[in-house]
Amino acid sequence: MMHQYCVQTQHLHHAFSNGEKALSNINLHVPQGSIYGFLGPNGAGKTTTLKLVLGLLQIQQGSITIFQQSVQSQRRAILQQIGSLIESPSLYGHLSAVENLQVMQLLYQCKPQRIQDVLQLVGLPNTGKKKVHQFSLGMKQRLSIAIALLHQPKLLILDEPTNGLDPNGIIDMRELLKKLNHVLGVTIIISSHLLSEIEKLVTHVGVINKGQMLFEGTLEQLEQRQQQDASTSIYTNNQIDALRIIRDFNVDALIEKEHIIIPTVCNEKIANINRQLVSNGIEVFQIISVKNDLETIFINMINATV
Repeated sequence: MMHQYCVQTQHLHHAFSNGEKALSNINLHVPQGSIYGFLGPNGAGKTTTLKLVLGLLQIQQGSITIFQQSVQSQRRAILQQIGSLIESPSLYGHLSAVENLQVMQLLYQCKPQRIQDVLQLVGLPNTGKKKVHQFSLGMKQRLSIAIALLHQPKLLILDEPTNGLDPNGIIDMRELLKKLNHVLGVTIIISSHLLSEIEKLVTHVGVINKGQMLFEGTLEQLEQRQQQDASTSIYTNNQIDALRIIRDFNVDALIEKEHIIIPTVCNEKIANINRQLVSNGIEVFQIISVKNDLETIFINMINATV
């Protein structure tokens, strides 16, 4: 099945003015209607990529297509359909939430009613005359997203939107983004260095480190790596003899410290191995299935790039 991509980059390269390479051959494929998690440690190239997509940096090499249109030739028309929050929120602290939105409403030339609509949408309908400098960080993030949604964009690009939020703020942000995607059909690109949070939200994942893409695919495809990396640990009182018996079952096995590690096999084979060990006078203390969580897989991916 062919995907229709909302955002696609091809062979994107970028270097800073000092010659330091920031991106090398970045190919993103963000399906229409998806929540795309753009993952990588701080300094991996996430923000640089998103700034290029938004036209905040000039394309040096490669191409970017958004809504099947070239950013180079249709930048103004494309940007009118995008909402974004890059780095820290840009808000007027001496104004209220409504007053901040009124400034942007004049710029976007949208109907005044949109102000109350977006405040309701992000859960800030009753802040009244309270000045933004008195807002919590979570409230500021919500207001920034309200501003980004004011002109009813088809695409929302968020760079580390949960930075500095407490656990409740992170949960609230996650539910808000799900609502925007499921109810309003907004395609969302969200960059983060926290896979444990992103995996509860996204449909697709791109992993970047040191300016290079390490993985791109669905969350399900990333989870398949979790199964591939799963193993079983067997603890016995006689590792040498146990290893020989286990290998008789055509299973790759190796001794690591006080236990034997084998790839995950079906329950029936585990039962047969256990039965054979016991019948040969070997005491089996524990059999433990070990699965790498997605965050461990992510960290291993990052650490593999030298």
